[in-house]
Amino acid sequence: MTKHLPDIQYQSITEIAPRIRNGDLSPVDLVDSLLRQISRLEPSVNAFLEVWSDSARTAARLAEGEIKSGRYIGPLHGIPIGLKDLIDVAERKTTGGSKVLADNIANSDATVVKRLKAAGAILMGKLNLVEFAFGTTGLNPYTGDVKNPWDKTRITAGSSSGSAAAVACGMIPGSLGSDTGGSIRMPASVCGIAGLKPTYGRIPRTGVLDLSWSMDHVGPMARTTEDCALLLNALAGSDNGDLTSYAGPTEDFTSQFKKGLGLIRIGVQPIISLKIQ
Repeated sequence: MTKHLPDIQYQSITEIAPRIRNGDLSPVDLVDSLLRQISRLEPSVNAFLEVWSDSARTAARLAEGEIKSGRYIGPLHGIPIGLKDLIDVAERKTTGGSKVLADNIANSDATVVKRLKAAGAILMGKLNLVEFAFGTTGLNPYTGDVKNPWDKTRITAGSSSGSAAAVACGMIPGSLGSDTGGSIRMPASVCGIAGLKPTYGRIPRTGVLDLSWSMDHVGPMARTTEDCALLLNALAGSDNGDLTSYAGPTEDFTSQFKKGLGLIRIGVQPIISLKIQ
């Protein structure tokens, strides 16, 4: 019988991961708890287009077995993640939120999906979006509008509307979105979560539907900025399928959280700066 996990839906990846590693939290129990949350809140939020309950439970059992046998991969091992529905997963639909691609089945995993799987993450399903990621409202006449979890009379912003709403209302601790002109940053802000538009090319876009090839960015969305850094660690790096991907050295993006900010100023006009002591 699945354990009752109070408030686990609203914990961050950085809070959940140590519990999974130490055996205090079962990935199976975590997935079951999140599936109950999805069942309770959908379709009123309309964040998900597809929920992969069976494969998520299978992946959770596999992760639990690996961890119990001492084969812990890292902080994303056993962590459920959702995908904006313009990211390919082999033998799954990638619709871009459009009727035009309603029957489009991907032949292979996007590079970011391969990297999530390699990190031990559990894929929970595909998330709603503005059609073809072209818009900033979260409204979609074909798949239905995504509702803001804080106030369902208000928009989520977009285009990564489902990616933001699902995290905000505790359906998943993290997700992937895409950003061309604000499509990660705006819904993250409106829904009260963290979202990162990485430097262009830092995360490869192989297997991701284009909106604007020269401006698209895939990026993480989660409850905290540190969670986004954990996801960026897994996703960043060059890829032969994306010639714009960054070929430089990788780094631990979470290392910055161990340092104090010190005294910093952000967005101060020079004329004002002269008056600040």
